[in-house]
Amino acid sequence: MMTIRKATDRGHARHGWLDSHHTFSFGDYHDPKHMGFRSLRVINDDRVEGGQGFGAHSHRDMEIISYVLEGCLSHKDSMGTGETIRPGDVQRMSAGTGVQHSEFNGSKKDEVHFLQIWLIPQKQGIKPGYEQKMFTEADKRGKLLLVASPNGQDGSVTVHTDAKLYAGLFTEGEAAELAIGQGRGAWLHVAKGKVRINGKELAAGDAASFENESTVRIEGVAEGEVLAFDLA
Repeated sequence: MMTIRKATDRGHARHGWLDSHHTFSFGDYHDPKHMGFRSLRVINDDRVEGGQGFGAHSHRDMEIISYVLEGCLSHKDSMGTGETIRPGDVQRMSAGTGVQHSEFNGSKKDEVHFLQIWLIPQKQGIKPGYEQKMFTEADKRGKLLLVASPNGQDGSVTVHTDAKLYAGLFTEGEAAELAIGQGRGAWLHVAKGKVRINGKELAAGDAASFENESTVRIEGVAEGEVLAFDLA
């Protein structure tokens, strides 16, 4: 079964420097029908003004992935990590027993647009960790590229939960399929542009969940960027 969640149905928060859309319940936005999907707990679609950002704050027992769509994001944490994340980079931070971090727009004038993704780990109390890898547009063109997995398969970043994350870029005439194993589910999020998913046209911010399906087909419509989650 395919269930569509339109971008306009998401939660929305505007805090001056931050414009954020919440696919699932987060902060002051609470919807008991949308608390997450399997181990996928958060997809926040954030736009941060130049020179602004999130000051130091704490997390624990969560796998956090940052995926930048436009601009650059500066990250610092209590593990001593200091990195800048740009389009093509996939950053994974395992909060584990506890970590503090901050995220600021790396530009003083240009907006940064990124997705903040939380996955529930299989085990609590693990050692905090950080990993960042870059995947080019050519790597993702016309296919679903594995960018996060439990064992770092095929050069992906490692997440401490039974989930795989794929990223793909599709224009008209390009297509790919995601096979879903028995008992597993999938969540597809359209990050940019437009695509057709199992025959339904979806635009930026739209998403679709899949239960009791064996295959998901993605077709390009207007230079779409898609994140696909394969979840236990």
